[in-house]
Amino acid sequence: MFRKFSKQESVSSFAQVKTSVQRGIRAKIVEQYPMLEEGGTIDVLIPKKENVVIAKCEGKVEIVCVNNVPLFYKTRDTPYFPTLRLLHQYPQMMPKLRVDTGAIKFVLSGANIMCPGLTSPGATIHDEVDAETAVAIYAENKEHALAVGFTELSTEDIRSVNKGVGVETIHYLNDGLWKAPILE
Repeated sequence: MFRKFSKQESVSSFAQVKTSVQRGIRAKIVEQYPMLEEGGTIDVLIPKKENVVIAKCEGKVEIVCVNNVPLFYKTRDTPYFPTLRLLHQYPQMMPKLRVDTGAIKFVLSGANIMCPGLTSPGATIHDEVDAETAVAIYAENKEHALAVGFTELSTEDIRSVNKGVGVETIHYLNDGLWKAPILE
């Protein structure tokens, strides 16, 4: 999604949102990631009195920015996904899947994650999730997430089928969004 993302070419407009829209965005994010509300983290990320800006991009992508820092993004009919920078600060906010070392170079180039890369001896499925769930992708023997993805199959089906695409990679280290820590 963000392979060729650049601030100048990909962002078509910035729109400051009204307080009521901001409350709606916060509510949807807390519904998806309840861990953010438990520690009061959502109030630190998106303060009630802070201006929230939506950057509208090509492909119907919207990026939620606070103080010009991208925090979450979504397309028209998907849930909100955190950026990798935010996920590195709050690693417990999403379910985790771990790929084996053979899959790392492919994930870092934007490839989708195949089921065998999640079921091999070096890989781990930390959390059981349903199909069409936002997940954090970690690498074997690494501490931080290397990608954010959207499951095509449930983890139970990933284990049983063990063929085809298991997770669609949405955002990964060194893609265009990673290289744009500030949008203005």
